[in-house]
Amino acid sequence: MPSSAPDFAELLGRCERSAVHLELRDSYAPTERFEAWRRGDRISWDARESWWHPYDQLITDTVARGVVVRRARIVSEPVSEYIRWEHYVTHANIAAGEEVRWLPRRRATNIPLPGNDFWLFDGALLRVHHFSGDGAVVEDEITADPETVTLCATAFEAVWDRAVPHHLYEI
Repeated sequence: MPSSAPDFAELLGRCERSAVHLELRDSYAPTERFEAWRRGDRISWDARESWWHPYDQLITDTVARGVVVRRARIVSEPVSEYIRWEHYVTHANIAAGEEVRWLPRRRATNIPLPGNDFWLFDGALLRVHHFSGDGAVVEDEITADPETVTLCATAFEAVWDRAVPHHLYEI
């Protein structure tokens, strides 16, 4: 189902202070980059032009405007193969300017969590991701509903406070 939600770059472009992203799944639909990693291909991190994507530049430009971009991932342990790959490629997120933390799912039991991954822009506007069972994005929903925004903002901060910074999280 096509999404009528505004483009992610547009939402990030409007952002003035913060953009936070909570990921709750242990796997998402496979991509060519994931499949290449599964085959044993590794990124030459010294050759930035080989791995730098438009997303990375968008984040860099956003951070340069003074917007803080944070991502938290709740993961089952032992981690899935997909999460192992995500941990590996998070180098690009960090290089672009994101702050990333990881929370083992067993440490999230008493945190009220939303049912879906989301981006929260300036603590006021949510882009909620709806996935199929195999991890493909079905639709993105935009909402500014105060109760939903509060739930998601509170959940993100609780996760962030307990989560392990990327450079300290070992898989």
